[in-house]
Amino acid sequence: MPFLIRDVIWLKILTAMIHLLFFNQKFSLAVVLIITITAPIAGYFSIGLPPVIIVGGSALIALICWQKTYLKNPANPSVILPLFVLTVAALQIHIIEEYQMGFAPAMSRLFGIPWSEKSFLMVFALAGPTIYTLTSLGLYYKIPIAGFVAWFIFIGPGVAEFTHFIFPMISPELLPQDPHSLTDSIAGSVIENMPNYYYKTTGTYYFPGMWTAVLPMIPGCFAIVKLFTLQKNNHQFDQLKQRLFTDDCE
Repeated sequence: MPFLIRDVIWLKILTAMIHLLFFNQKFSLAVVLIITITAPIAGYFSIGLPPVIIVGGSALIALICWQKTYLKNPANPSVILPLFVLTVAALQIHIIEEYQMGFAPAMSRLFGIPWSEKSFLMVFALAGPTIYTLTSLGLYYKIPIAGFVAWFIFIGPGVAEFTHFIFPMISPELLPQDPHSLTDSIAGSVIENMPNYYYKTTGTYYFPGMWTAVLPMIPGCFAIVKLFTLQKNNHQFDQLKQRLFTDDCE
């Protein structure tokens, strides 16, 4: 009997810890705030400001959208999970083009930042899919932090990919008039084969990832509209319930 009581106590403690770590709204908000602040700072010191503006800006907007929607009322997995999977699948196709055409070294030349292909692969081809897989599981169980990751993907690849169409118009920091690939040291790191995609030099309007940039934008933008529509409907339903409850009390 004492063993049974002890097991029940430990089970309750474990359940409480799981609820605190994965389902508590305040705890989830605190974790996401820390990530939103520290990740861009770490990225700034690793690869420089321009990519951090895009990623950090997407994270900040995602935080606001997540706080207004999924954090308060997690979306049904049957709604958000297929949209998330479609977006990340399209994103991976987009990343293939970026890697094949030299996105990271092109960004290095464009902005004078030390972004190597190895770093690009570690983040977007290895760590990224791991996070996406765990996020899919989290969305299935309505874990709040998973909703933030989903919102970040919807805002980033869903909206911010339009920047690919702007990059060819920007004059590179390194030898903008030289059409040949460049190998040079940037902030102490040697970046090899940095291509030049400046359209005034190449005569071609293209930047790595531009052909497939629209792919994740389609499900991403649709997801944003869908989630805000659901939130609006839920808010109207809550108001109706409150009105009915007030009428019954009177």
